[in-house]
Amino acid sequence: MKTIFEKAALIRLLIFDVDGVLTDGSLYLGKEGEEYKAFYARDGLGMTMLQSTGVTIGIITARNSPVVTHRMQSLGIEHVLQGKHDKLTAFKQLTEKLQLDYQQVAYLGDDLIDVPVMRQVGLAIAVADADVLTIKHAHWQTQAAGGRGAAREVCELIMKAQGTWSKQLSRYSIEQSIIC
Repeated sequence: MKTIFEKAALIRLLIFDVDGVLTDGSLYLGKEGEEYKAFYARDGLGMTMLQSTGVTIGIITARNSPVVTHRMQSLGIEHVLQGKHDKLTAFKQLTEKLQLDYQQVAYLGDDLIDVPVMRQVGLAIAVADADVLTIKHAHWQTQAAGGRGAAREVCELIMKAQGTWSKQLSRYSIEQSIIC
């Protein structure tokens, strides 16, 4: 059986859910129906660093939100699939478009709607505060909660497994030996 690092070394596409993964799951709605979400800046930097290594990032979320569109554009994420209640079909379409084998895909989720995709991918990950049944379908669970560093943790795991973490640290004049 492959270790988590061995699975992470194969990843070419990392897919995130949004609510409960890139946010803490809270939905803030204004009186006119406007929606607000809080994203964790460190997660964004991790996603940007991972993309610079050649790993593609995708988003599959059941909700439609202009806030998500704006945030993902700011991070340079091209594959943003919103309003996808059938995440498995969206996942299959995205992997076909990118011509990737399922073993080359990681997915980070937090709730039951994510399980069908998690059962297909090479590396299924649940955030620390995920639903208990979702956790049972994960190969690995983050220490950080959704919207509080879980995405960054996964990005770092993949970069370390693929040997690209040191190069990312050097961009900030940090030597890996100092922090590891």
